Amino acid sequence: MGIDVIAMIQQGVQGIPSAIGYDLIGKVCLSPVPTGERSEFIRLLRESDADDDLSGYVAVLSERQSFPTSAVPTVSAASFAHLAENDIVLVNSRGYVRTVVRKDSPSNSLFATDRCNSLCLMCSQPPRETDDRGKAAELIRIVSLMDPNTKELGITGGEPTLLGDGLFEVIAACRDHLPSTALHVLSNGRRFWYPSYARKLAAISHPDLMIGIPVYSDIDSLHDHIVQAKGAFDETIIGLQNLARYEVPVEIRIVIQSHTAPRLRQLASYIYRNLTFASHVAFMGLEITGFAKANLSELWIDPEDYSTDLEAAVNLLSTSGLNVSVYNHQLCRVPESLWPFCRQSISDWKNEFPPECGACEVKSGCGGFFSWNLKYPKACKIRPVSKPKLAAQ
Repeated sequence: MGIDVIAMIQQGVQGIPSAIGYDLIGKVCLSPVPTGERSEFIRLLRESDADDDLSGYVAVLSERQSFPTSAVPTVSAASFAHLAENDIVLVNSRGYVRTVVRKDSPSNSLFATDRCNSLCLMCSQPPRETDDRGKAAELIRIVSLMDPNTKELGITGGEPTLLGDGLFEVIAACRDHLPSTALHVLSNGRRFWYPSYARKLAAISHPDLMIGIPVYSDIDSLHDHIVQAKGAFDETIIGLQNLARYEVPVEIRIVIQSHTAPRLRQLASYIYRNLTFASHVAFMGLEITGFAKANLSELWIDPEDYSTDLEAAVNLLSTSGLNVSVYNHQLCRVPESLWPFCRQSISDWKNEFPPECGACEVKSGCGGFFSWNLKYPKACKIRPVSKPKLAAQ
């Protein structure tokens, strides 16, 4: 069978499978490894590589135009050039090779589930019903293959808590195999409404764990509308309080869009009065993908139209002693007083700058753009900052 043209979709390649009956996970190796160590590795064969014994590998990825029939699970494709030594990949029976951990990236996350019990208007990863049996075991396998010196790791979805106790098994595996890795779990917080669930999480005693939970408004009905789930506000706030009760660090995340922007000051005041235990508060720019793309006409608001309110909200929380950040914003689009709070928060694999940013004097400290946001002119207005302008200010 000839090799088809591959299609790279985010971090995946579609190739031609052989002898693959179920999902396989392993670390990429570009050269032979000792026979006794091959159970962790997926061998990548370039066209120019010499023939060698392939027995014992989890699978083989081949760029060769012709590859002999082998009992070793194999995927053939024209190129796997995006893969590097010790990247971790998942290979399925259809020949799709998905990168789940990039060894040299600071932005790796474990994808826990497609399912979610909310339906947020701006969700960047629209949920769908899937069978998650075996998902925790898959994630634990990935964790076991990761470099113990990894600095940071995320767990995201969907809603990770829908894995039930499986989420705790994954977090415990991170604690044991990645003891020096900061772990950040993104959740809507609703399941922590049950004190027993928050207590079980705390009992794991992960040394560097943070749960990131969105609070979109100080008004319960508005938060519930944004997440499209009645009663979600009460569940989330009680969930946050339960986590605090059991001393689990939490981050509050606020995506700024047309529904949330007008009440940023009031929300900041609510956080100060009710959620001062938060370890971090992040105000986040809109990522135009998933449901946000479909609902853009309802959601979009220009950063200049909320910059004064954002500045006031950040200052209120910061002067009150809370740790505050501004994510997903460009320096030229917010008041200079907010620059110390702006973070380079967009994952490296989806972060871009338009050509006009090349002349900007503060580009090195700017957060840049989501790649897909650049498709929308109203979302990528910029004013490159020059030294004369900085001097004038």
